[in-house]
Amino acid sequence: MKAPMFMGCALLALSSGFAAAQTVSPPAPDNTAIAEIVVTAQKRAENLQDVPVSVTALTSETLAARGVTNVLALNNMAPGMRISANDAAANPKIYIRGVGLSDFNPNASSGVGVYVDGVYIGSPLAQMAGFFDLAQVEVLRGPQGTLYGRNTNGGAINITTKRPTQTFTADASLEYATFNAVRAEAAVGGPIIADKLAFRAAAQLTRDDGYTHNRVTGNDLNAADNWAGRLSLLYTPSDDFEVLAQVNRYVNRGDAITPQHRALFPSDAASTGPDGLCLASAYASGACGDLMGYADTDKNDRAVDANLEGKDKIDLFGASAQATWSFNKLQLVSVTAWQWAHRNDVENTDGGPLQMLEINYRSRHQQFTQELRLQSDNPDSPLSWVLGGYFMDERVEDNTRQDTLRDFRPFFVTPDNPTGVSPADSVAVFGWPYVQKTKGYAVFGQADYKISDRLTGTVGLRWSADKKHMNYRSQIEDGAFILLESDQKKTFSAFSGRLGLRYELTPDTNVYATYNRGYKAGGFFGGLATSPEEVEPYDNETLDAYEVGMKSEFFGRRVRLNVSGFYYDYKNQQVFAQALRNGLTVLVLDNAANSKVYGGEAEITARPIQPLTLTAGISLLHAKFGEYFSEGQDFTGNWLPQSPKVTFNVAANYVAPLASGASIVANVDANYGSKVYFENSNAPRLSQDAVWVAGAQLSWRSPNGGIEAGAFARNLFDKSYVVSISNIDSLGEDLLTMNRPRSLGLFLRYHY
Repeated sequence: MKAPMFMGCALLALSSGFAAAQTVSPPAPDNTAIAEIVVTAQKRAENLQDVPVSVTALTSETLAARGVTNVLALNNMAPGMRISANDAAANPKIYIRGVGLSDFNPNASSGVGVYVDGVYIGSPLAQMAGFFDLAQVEVLRGPQGTLYGRNTNGGAINITTKRPTQTFTADASLEYATFNAVRAEAAVGGPIIADKLAFRAAAQLTRDDGYTHNRVTGNDLNAADNWAGRLSLLYTPSDDFEVLAQVNRYVNRGDAITPQHRALFPSDAASTGPDGLCLASAYASGACGDLMGYADTDKNDRAVDANLEGKDKIDLFGASAQATWSFNKLQLVSVTAWQWAHRNDVENTDGGPLQMLEINYRSRHQQFTQELRLQSDNPDSPLSWVLGGYFMDERVEDNTRQDTLRDFRPFFVTPDNPTGVSPADSVAVFGWPYVQKTKGYAVFGQADYKISDRLTGTVGLRWSADKKHMNYRSQIEDGAFILLESDQKKTFSAFSGRLGLRYELTPDTNVYATYNRGYKAGGFFGGLATSPEEVEPYDNETLDAYEVGMKSEFFGRRVRLNVSGFYYDYKNQQVFAQALRNGLTVLVLDNAANSKVYGGEAEITARPIQPLTLTAGISLLHAKFGEYFSEGQDFTGNWLPQSPKVTFNVAANYVAPLASGASIVANVDANYGSKVYFENSNAPRLSQDAVWVAGAQLSWRSPNGGIEAGAFARNLFDKSYVVSISNIDSLGEDLLTMNRPRSLGLFLRYHY
């Protein structure tokens, strides 16, 4: 508790100084003051500065300037947030303040909830889609245990798309960049029946040739090929009732991720490290190989030797309806949604030219959700409140198959075994078909009461329950041999909630202190298991979060500064880890010991002169395991994966007016992440050192803002770094997923 208490004293001291500075500084002209940002972090429209929650709001203009086309591009755009992926179009690993989950199985739930227009996107298969025609993205840091509730102990990403309007609008954009990358977006909307019914239709197309050369075939890999569409209807038959209905579709036919291969088995003592694996200095020397003797030795992280060029095929569909009825200074809100996701991903998992490990991920997901809220709508009342209920019906089907060591089969061929299958030597096709059904229920409420003109108290409580039924089978050669069968049911329930105080020091400065409890439901492991213990249910994890913060605007609202300090008591943490069983590296998911996480964050926006806007954000994080033993290994005191000590982002936007009324717009941005570990052991080879990444954009904008044309550079200095590592020690290899190289391009945008 020392960290947040110290931070709280510091914030009070700072706020007093800022308040004093504010009272003597004259107000800025309206065209110099920073614009107000409206967020819906608490399920109602509020000024960002009035919400006692750590929130980063990213506008559509910011997203366009940074080239954000999916959730991965949000990495480091908010303090303490890190996002990466081992897959091309699914399973993002989202961490906020060190809280998240690396499990990529389709029945897993991240510790960070993703919401699009109020709809929970539970499937990791669907969380990389839908980033087009956006109005705003809000990143909520810390447990959201009351109003969001479901599996949001790390935070939430709240995505809002552009709504239909009663005026005709049209938007279009076209980009062309390195690797023949093309991205086209278009949207059109307007009234169907004046003042009653409006529509908006939007679509996106993304393609490129790929940025990794395959030396075996001469083709380029890691290519993108996807499209998406969304139709929205807004029905407003009266002033006090509206329905927003949407349908959306997403199709991905791009390449599966082809990783870089790093060989680990040394051939001589000179290339052997203290752990018995290859010395880092000998990785590309030819003195180390994988289990089949292959090594990539050219030190080119944009080239591979791949015998299989896989595809990551994903199909998504969603439909939702949000109805809002206002009456007697109350609002009744209903959010109904149905989604399905299909995936068939064929990948050359080993990243090499031999048939050592090839996996076909085949998954289907269906989800129905219903949320109903009754909330106050009286700005003159000292009490504002929300009461609600939530229901989810989810079905996950998986039939993944893993072809292991196929090139070794000739060594095991006999008259009695013509296929050469040898499960004892891990030479076989392993599969784990299962069906998991979940019914989730929750009731919740939150109230904010103005104790005085300056002091507001908050109390919130949520009860949640997930009834899960897992029917699981582990098999060999598509059912020729059955290793394990399991049929289990269990209900996971818990209370979560919020307590808080917010005090207004001045009209432009307030401080807050909150306690939040978040939880993530327990469940069943959805990967390859060979023993009954591996499919036993794991328990809920809980997180008690203590936070203090300050939100302020000063110098005539030319400067906005928001800071926070937090302390987490992380209990029964669900941890994704590796184990060696029967000579094969397998993945396990279990509850680890408690962890302690604490740190501080700051975000600043400044507008020193009318044409220039500066923004910056920083996060300082301490995140380590408590006592934690797994599979005979001691991880006690190790750094949590995906949790850099320092993240920093900075951006500048300059709009230079021309005599014609047009303007030149310049944007530059950079972000920094300190060293990050990808695995619980904190092995140096399974980490990425600190890295800076920068971008820039320069454009001409017409006098009315309707046309903008320009050029951009993303990853301006062509930094090459690892975004994720999968280590398979038993096969003698690491699989490194690399970042996208520098992208230089041109764009044209139109708005009517």
